[in-house]
Amino acid sequence: MGSRGQKRPEMVDELPADKRACSSFDFRPSSSTASVQNDINSTHSEVEPHDNDMDTSSSASASSRSEGEPEKDSAYGSCDSDDMEQYHSSLHEYHRRRLSSDHGKFKTIISSLSGQTEPSGQLAVLTELCEVLSFCTEGSLSSMTSDLLSPLLVKLAKHESNPDIMLFSIRAITYICDLYPRSAGFLVRHDAVSALCQRLLTIEYQDVAEQCLQALEKISREQPLACLQAGAIMAVLNYIDFFSTSIQRVALSTVVNICKKLPSESPTPFMEAVPILCNLLLYEDRQLVENVATCLIKIVDRVSPSSEMLDELCKHGVIQQVTHLLSINGRASLSQLIYNGLIGMLVKLSSGSVVAFRTLYELNISSILREILSAFDLSHGVSTSQLVGGHCNRVYEVLKLLNELLPGLDKDQSNQLAMDKESFLANHPDLLQKLGMDVFPMLIQVFNSGASLYVCHGCLFIMYKFVCLTKSDMLVELLRNANISSFLAGVFTRKDHHMLLLALQIAEIILQNFSDIFLKLFIKEGVFFAIEALLKPERSSQLVYPVFSGIQMSLDSGQRSASREVLKCLCYTFSSAQSPTSPEARKCKLDKDSVHNLAEHIKAKYLAPELYDSEKGLTDILKNLRALSNDLLSMSTDEGALAVHEEKINKVLDQIMDKLIGKEEVSTFEFIESGVAKALVNYLSLGHYTGENKKVHGVCGHNAVIEKRFEALATVCLRTFQPLSGDTPLSVLIRNLLSALTSLEAFPIILSNVQKVRNSFATVPNGCCIPYPCLRVRFVKGEKETYLSDCSEDFFTVDPFSSLHSIERYMWPKVSKKNEEHASLPSSQVVLQPESPPLQLPSNTSSCLDEIQAVNLNAGESSSSGIQVAEEEMHFVAEPNSKLEKEHLSSCSNKAARKLIFYLEGQPLDHKFTLYQAILRQVIKQNDSGIGAKLWSHVHTLTYKTDLKHEDIMPSDCHSSSQDFSHDKVLAFYQHKPFLSGMFHCELVSDLEKSSPTYDILFLLKSLEGMNRFIFHLMSRERICAFAEGKVDNLDSLKITVPTAQLNEFVSSKLTEKLEQQMRDSLAVCTGSMPLWCNQLMASCPFLFSFEARCKYFKLTAFGQPRLPPHISYHNSETVSDRRLGHGVSPRKKFLVYRDRILESATQMMKLHASHKVVLEVEYDEEVGTGLGPTLEFYTLVCQELQKSGSGMWREDASSHTLKTSLQAEETGIYSLYGLFPRPWLSTQDASGGIQFSEVTKKFVLLGQVVAKALQDGRVLDLHFSKAFYKLILGKELYVYDIQSLDPELGKVLHEFQALVNRKFFLESVYEGNSELEQGLSFRDSRIEDLCLDFTLPGYPDIVLASGSDHTMVNMRNLEDYVSLIVDATVKSGISRQVEAFKSGFNQVFPIEHLQIFYEEELDRILCGENDSWAQINELSDHIKFDHGYTASSPPIVNLLEIIREFDHGQRRAFLQFVTGTPRLPPGGLASLNPKLTIVRKHCSNQADSDLPSVMTCANYLKLPPYSSKEKMKEKLLYAITEGQGSFHLS
Repeated sequence: MGSRGQKRPEMVDELPADKRACSSFDFRPSSSTASVQNDINSTHSEVEPHDNDMDTSSSASASSRSEGEPEKDSAYGSCDSDDMEQYHSSLHEYHRRRLSSDHGKFKTIISSLSGQTEPSGQLAVLTELCEVLSFCTEGSLSSMTSDLLSPLLVKLAKHESNPDIMLFSIRAITYICDLYPRSAGFLVRHDAVSALCQRLLTIEYQDVAEQCLQALEKISREQPLACLQAGAIMAVLNYIDFFSTSIQRVALSTVVNICKKLPSESPTPFMEAVPILCNLLLYEDRQLVENVATCLIKIVDRVSPSSEMLDELCKHGVIQQVTHLLSINGRASLSQLIYNGLIGMLVKLSSGSVVAFRTLYELNISSILREILSAFDLSHGVSTSQLVGGHCNRVYEVLKLLNELLPGLDKDQSNQLAMDKESFLANHPDLLQKLGMDVFPMLIQVFNSGASLYVCHGCLFIMYKFVCLTKSDMLVELLRNANISSFLAGVFTRKDHHMLLLALQIAEIILQNFSDIFLKLFIKEGVFFAIEALLKPERSSQLVYPVFSGIQMSLDSGQRSASREVLKCLCYTFSSAQSPTSPEARKCKLDKDSVHNLAEHIKAKYLAPELYDSEKGLTDILKNLRALSNDLLSMSTDEGALAVHEEKINKVLDQIMDKLIGKEEVSTFEFIESGVAKALVNYLSLGHYTGENKKVHGVCGHNAVIEKRFEALATVCLRTFQPLSGDTPLSVLIRNLLSALTSLEAFPIILSNVQKVRNSFATVPNGCCIPYPCLRVRFVKGEKETYLSDCSEDFFTVDPFSSLHSIERYMWPKVSKKNEEHASLPSSQVVLQPESPPLQLPSNTSSCLDEIQAVNLNAGESSSSGIQVAEEEMHFVAEPNSKLEKEHLSSCSNKAARKLIFYLEGQPLDHKFTLYQAILRQVIKQNDSGIGAKLWSHVHTLTYKTDLKHEDIMPSDCHSSSQDFSHDKVLAFYQHKPFLSGMFHCELVSDLEKSSPTYDILFLLKSLEGMNRFIFHLMSRERICAFAEGKVDNLDSLKITVPTAQLNEFVSSKLTEKLEQQMRDSLAVCTGSMPLWCNQLMASCPFLFSFEARCKYFKLTAFGQPRLPPHISYHNSETVSDRRLGHGVSPRKKFLVYRDRILESATQMMKLHASHKVVLEVEYDEEVGTGLGPTLEFYTLVCQELQKSGSGMWREDASSHTLKTSLQAEETGIYSLYGLFPRPWLSTQDASGGIQFSEVTKKFVLLGQVVAKALQDGRVLDLHFSKAFYKLILGKELYVYDIQSLDPELGKVLHEFQALVNRKFFLESVYEGNSELEQGLSFRDSRIEDLCLDFTLPGYPDIVLASGSDHTMVNMRNLEDYVSLIVDATVKSGISRQVEAFKSGFNQVFPIEHLQIFYEEELDRILCGENDSWAQINELSDHIKFDHGYTASSPPIVNLLEIIREFDHGQRRAFLQFVTGTPRLPPGGLASLNPKLTIVRKHCSNQADSDLPSVMTCANYLKLPPYSSKEKMKEKLLYAITEGQGSFHLS
């Protein structure tokens, strides 16, 4: 076989992207052009950079340049209107002449081709034709010209003696189809497809064959049926292995085009291609595999009515290849649509083919389905109608497949297919058992995680079928392991009659077959109580556990009329015959009384009458727990009880914990009904926490008692370990509380249900265009209202995000009868008055204003006023928790009294909410399920009345004043505990009823989480008290180690999934209209949500909704590990920096751009590199500069030592084992050791700006802050115990000193102030005076803590003052100015309060990446891509991986810095590095051993020469990573 033209593509590739020869493909991006060809070009230019490329990706630089400098003036940007008219006129004239010229050329060419017989002449004319077509416009080619050219070109394409004529004639055919798609019809008529197929079936010349594939791809777009009939599928697939990947993609595009239009008859032409397509599924190229998958999906769709055809497909190995592709590895590489389509294909195959049914079982499909369900993502942001149809929903497709894998319950003897399936399962019970073991627990997990109504019903239906089909002992074990009784009890709290009926049917089958086993469990889990509540709802009022409260038909007429989407009934969940919009699909098959009748039947047949007795029907464990809870409750109300009944209370606590961790597990029903949660809450709050008032008043006066109770609870919770699992009682208690929360909570998910986000004009309050829909509101004067006038307008369009304050300001001049005084004011004064924000301001508003800002910025600098407005608006939302709250607090005076009260349906609206939130709160209370769609179309009527009371606009919280609490001097130093300071005064969720048991659960979880975080403080205090009271005499006993529960133990999976679903609703996020519980729970109980969910919430609230292109799903681009993709669409700004003046450059950069939401990219002076790599290196250099020794910023204790930086050996930085912490400076101190404090504060301001900007842009910083400094960033207060985390020796000594102080106070109180007792107090056998300590700060002799005769040397009398002064100087006032400087810099970028949903360790991970970047050192090859000459088994690659494993910590950091620009990896480690680390073979001109490796940091791209030995590679690599840093040049 010849290989003519093989050099052609290589020659093209060797040229830079901007120097390549132009072709028609490059000149017509807007036509139907060869998108495939564009893909080929981009592949060559981006994925195959050569050694003469810049050190940073040229394509990335170009793209960032075009995106990042929108404000630069264009060279062609200034023309007046006359010039433009003249320009357009001349352009029109040019096009007219051009078209005329083209037509003339075509006539000449047609004439020449018709008369030309000499091959050389024909080749010359064809060359000219290709050149003309390359530069033609779409109007140049007419229908007549195409018709005349087609037969001539088809004839020449068959010119077998001259390959060049064939090549150019086929190229001309390609160009014509691209330029004028309708010409494909003429070409088909003249037998072009057969001619092209012939060339492909007998390939003689590779370039001719490749051109044939390009031509067929164009023709197949317009004439797929003709291509099918001519055998094009087999022609393009026959020798597909001989072509490059890019050409293989073209071939598959042809097959896709044909398969999309398969005819309903004669399927044979495409069936013979199935074996080849199945083989192609094994290829590595993602685009190729997805095209193959699309073809197979379409083929299965076409042949699905025929069982014989489906069986034949299965015999070709379709099932085997597809299941392999669906495995855990395939999920990462396939798009969501294709992945779901493949599952849908298996649904059709198993539905119509016994062979497929059998094969899926034999291939262990259940394990794949289990993996899919375990990592499911419920709604993927699609609407409910799409969920019903099964599009884009993986879970729903899996449920449909499971439905097919379990044969129908109706025994139809005439259905041979169903009989065969049942027979197979009857003969192979082990396969059915495996399916159940894998899938059954996952179905329960999906159901319990807040899935949609249709998914939940599907899960129940599959479980019902499985229970019906399986009647072995295996089912008992499965149901027990899945805790089916607890699950069913939860299902009975639902209101939909379809689900209730399925749950009753499952319960009936279980009782029918295994009543002896499950009867007690049903009592224990509250199943019978729930069934009884179905029949007698009035009895449910006696229970705390949530039970049935009335059937709600899933589709009543009111809901249907309110919703834009016509939904089919749940009866048709798995019915493919009924369209969601058909009238039949909305008719429910169930009888209204079916639930009641079945419940009556179960009650009569299986339940003994005594079970209904309120006492006899309870289990022993519930009775015992309830009695213990009542005992604890009675003792909790007595403030002196702790002293009097301490032992008794501790005994009750012990007994409660023993029950919870005992051999018999406590069910969720028993735990809730026992009242343990309420008893513990009242115990911890001294009984002040009551059902009527959830805020504890006066508790702070009893801090000492409360702390003792927390100590007692902590001691009990950590006292013993559960022998089997090793769990502490605390972990068991947390699990019980989370289970109870899952059962009790009913926080709503409110989706906006707006099909398309559109711009609209909001009249109220500011009369401006907004990038989301308006609410329509009619304002009506209240009855008997004499001071106000009627509103004349029919209705107003109102910004849903506007607060009721701003609406009031807009309406007051219109409705007030005394508005003459307002008439003299300009209208703009009323409209542009600064809006007083609501207390619960959804900070995600910034995203909406970002949209406005983006529009203004894109307008260019010619509209300077527009940019100014945008910046002002941006500043308005930049600090929602600082500036706006100050404004709000300033308005909390009698002057700013409310003038109007608004009512919705008779209920007053709270002024602290936005209009959307206020309406939503009212609707949720009314339990209106159709609100989502109705909200935007309905005209809401608001009644306004005069506010005669002139109440302050702040809620009562605003008035709480600080109180002076008397306290025992012994406890003076420990009075205000961190977790107690805000615990009893915060409102957890304002939407919850005060009597709700959910509130008790949340409060107790918050208390336990606080106790868990500060358990070291509590237990240390307990040890100090024990020492003070003489119970222990040894100071070494103060040293303790306390086990703590992991943070993830507090996570509620159900609430996390609910929040995830809510965040996927982009409009709800944009307008700040997420339900209040989302923001309030995130603020008060962030531990309930997973770290990943909190990261998403943080990005949305702090930075706004990312503006992604429509074709990119938000979910796929916004993961925790993918820090860079999420910001890829933000505007970019390049900044020139100087290596010798890094800090000055950073200061100037932040001064100009800190407050602007642009992604900053760095360009070094006199260096060619730019983009991601240089930017990351810049942040690393800034961090190193700010960590330099001697800067006056950081503590340099014995634990710290100087460390040479990796880039400049002569400079040193501070490194502490315990992390960086600010150096103390007294408030009166302006200089120390030649360092000015003003310079220190400037550096802290810069540090704050850099940290915030790095978070905003998704950059990793090389910082090592101490845990204590992270606490300060998060707004937490530090205490004496925290000093141990940053200076263990100093902290330990202070701890012991404090114990001596407390011992002294205790002795004085007992012996009435006898000062001689001080003589008996010593510090490790030495008197305090003998230690010769003066009142200077240890390690800082220039810092004098106190002066005066009483504070010269430290003695027992002033030891307390000495300790408190050191603590104050070390972690309080001595560092407060530096911390404030850091925060002020940070707040210039975005409010630092947004970080408070994280913990210290998490903040370090977000900011600085993984602490152990190489945790996956043994899995390196899994996270690295090898390309262009290298594979994972290539000897140089094997050597490189061994070298990396042998590197020490410093060498690994240097290697990372060399390859990526930063010595740290992002969160998630190497696996989450984006772009993926790629290693390619470097082609060396001379010997490889003399060359050095080079990198492109923007692409994380290492070009490694094939060294002769491992030793030589290590030598060159170490030389490159140590000497090759510090500049970006051509490699």
